[in-house]
Amino acid sequence: MQLVVYRQKNTNRTGLLFEDHVFDLASILADDKLSTMQGVLDDWPMVEGRLFSLKLEDGIPLADVSLRAPVSGHGTVFCAGANYRDHSAEMAALHNRPPPADPHTLGEQPWHFIKAAQSITHPGATIHLPSESQEVDWEAELVVVIGKSCRNATMKNALEHVLGYTIANDLSARDLSRRNAPDGSPFKFDWLSHKSFDGSLPLGPAITLAKDVADPQSLAIRLQIDGTTKQNSSTSEMTFSIAEQIVHLSRNLTLRPGDLLLTGTPAGVGAAKREFLQGGETVVVTIEKIGTLTNLIASRA
Repeated sequence: MQLVVYRQKNTNRTGLLFEDHVFDLASILADDKLSTMQGVLDDWPMVEGRLFSLKLEDGIPLADVSLRAPVSGHGTVFCAGANYRDHSAEMAALHNRPPPADPHTLGEQPWHFIKAAQSITHPGATIHLPSESQEVDWEAELVVVIGKSCRNATMKNALEHVLGYTIANDLSARDLSRRNAPDGSPFKFDWLSHKSFDGSLPLGPAITLAKDVADPQSLAIRLQIDGTTKQNSSTSEMTFSIAEQIVHLSRNLTLRPGDLLLTGTPAGVGAAKREFLQGGETVVVTIEKIGTLTNLIASRA
């Protein structure tokens, strides 16, 4: 059973996806506030308590609806940087540096940046690359969806605040990441242009509930472009675990329902081989137990 946002008759509604059928959540729970994902997030403990006693009837065949991004624009998007051991080693080799030490041994903490929520786009959407960039890269990521407010979480209870998991492709305009400023200038790096252009966050297609993912730190993760595998790894390669990331973030601020945590990307990004997305390509991200996210890259004008 997964949570989705689906579109039918020009209207978006929340639903349960089960055995290739979508069941309207507001209808089966008799509460129209649950017709939006924000409504579900705002009352998640109640919804979660009732989900598994539901009698599912009158489902809509999945082929008859269009799935939308399951969470869109309501919370903050936190992104973990350099959080896979294989990816860190790959980038170190690219720059002729030795493999990095385990940051735990150096007393370091997870590192995050924020991506604009309005950059979220839908499964199946066509992505228009920014005209000013020639180096748009791919990054397959497991996404944590926060379901319960969380401040000062502990390693013991951090995952209790997770509603579920979905998939993202954190598209990155590598050639827009640095401004024309002197080396050492605090204004050298441009994370906004690099990470938050329109359509730079394909998300979905569904949220797999946390209770259905026994160990989120042992999921196969793969990205393919036109059938060629570019990334093929496991979430076991994360430097800082999901729980560690939640603990770190919640020390600084309250995580709220609908916040998203992109947990990092494994080895195989385009920058390592100087390969970047081209118009007409199809990008497919698959994560074990979570699903498959597919998007087409538009041809440049």
